Amino acid sequence: MSTFARSLSAALAGYGSGRCIEFEGRWYSGEDIAGYIAGIERALRGLGPGEPVALVVRNRIPHAAAILGFIANERPVSMVYSYQSAKAIARDIESLSPAAVLADPQDWSPELTGATHRTGAAGIVLGPDGATAMIARTAAPVDAGAGLDILSSGTTGAPKRVHIPIPVLTHTVLSMTLGSAPGPDDPPALVSWPFGSVGVCQLLAGAHSGQRIVLLEKFTVEDWVRAVREHRIRTAGTQPTILRMLLAAEVPRADLASLEYLSGGGGPLEPELQARFEEHFGIPLIWGYGATEFAGTVCSWTPALRERFGVRPGTVGRPLPGVQVRIEDGGLLSARVEVLGPHWITTTDLASIDDDGIVSIHGRSDGAINRGGFKILPERVRAALLGHPAVHDACVVGVPDDRLGQVPFAAVELLPGRTATEADLMGAVRDTLPAQAVPVAVVLLDELPRNAAMKVRIDAVRELYPNTLRRNAT
Repeated sequence: MSTFARSLSAALAGYGSGRCIEFEGRWYSGEDIAGYIAGIERALRGLGPGEPVALVVRNRIPHAAAILGFIANERPVSMVYSYQSAKAIARDIESLSPAAVLADPQDWSPELTGATHRTGAAGIVLGPDGATAMIARTAAPVDAGAGLDILSSGTTGAPKRVHIPIPVLTHTVLSMTLGSAPGPDDPPALVSWPFGSVGVCQLLAGAHSGQRIVLLEKFTVEDWVRAVREHRIRTAGTQPTILRMLLAAEVPRADLASLEYLSGGGGPLEPELQARFEEHFGIPLIWGYGATEFAGTVCSWTPALRERFGVRPGTVGRPLPGVQVRIEDGGLLSARVEVLGPHWITTTDLASIDDDGIVSIHGRSDGAINRGGFKILPERVRAALLGHPAVHDACVVGVPDDRLGQVPFAAVELLPGRTATEADLMGAVRDTLPAQAVPVAVVLLDELPRNAAMKVRIDAVRELYPNTLRRNAT
């Protein structure tokens, strides 16, 4: 058994009859979670310890227990997003062909039931009172390497599934905690991101340290603020959309007074947003950069780095322990993470490193829009749009053009009660950037399309373009 699995098992046992996870106002003890884990193992009786399972995952207590139990027992587990259509879930199950499928009662659709039968997998219902075997296993035994398969957020298309071996989860936890060592007497960890992706890392980081955990089924401003206020939480994970939502909701500064800092990632932090948030709430934003392929964060600010170097807007700090980074030809960031092996992984992100070793991310090279030979970075156009006083958020994508190859198209979400026209917004870009960067069209939305991780879905924005063209033509 790996060191990580042993230490997670010990931490879970350490909760005992004490508080472990709070969900919807109720605390579940360590013994409660252990009971869920034991019930799941009973429902999986007959499956070998190395046989892979698929979890149609929701941020709920039985699912949290399943994840913790599978990792502690080194059973291979793949995350399947529940917030997709029944047909899409069934397709995921057929492509994975697991030994068992575990899902909430509301996700056991005819499509999922059919896919489970076709693959010969066992079917387990994860109800609020425990696990119940529903479909018997008929497929031949299979063995897989222990580990956790998590999903990317799927902002550019279908989510990618990335395998993280159990020993690598040590780095994952480090990237969540930034080297701090919270304990049982500290305020709880707040887990609000989906378990299918980074939320599972938040869960593991809290449980691995024996810290109490407050679990939200999904992020809402009201529930998140209530959790921070009631539990006097000192730090939590965030991303740009959440920062904007907190500002737009005019949350009283006193409600977040316990927060010593917020660590963040999941997208670039615009200097203007950082300045506005820190001035309003007085909470430092500790930003980082990572990817699912790296099993977590590779570069980040820490409170100690911020104290040493001050605020450097638009940067993502230094490499974490066990990580090396370099800039390849063309300005692409490459990283080597010790626990992943000796090889370098080259990203599609354009970056630079200053004399103090602090990294800046400038955008994705594969996202550059080639407008008749002119290269346009969507991030720069988005920044110009965000400079308009009526804009809450924006997304810029490249769309096909018969003459120029690609042209920029923008979708914009306005602040409540504010107004702006398409011409106003095009003018904001024209005042800041060269003419070729001006979007060919801007669509105004009540809300940008986002996934469960609150990231804007670039593919969904791109699909808005044909309708916008037809509207403008009439």
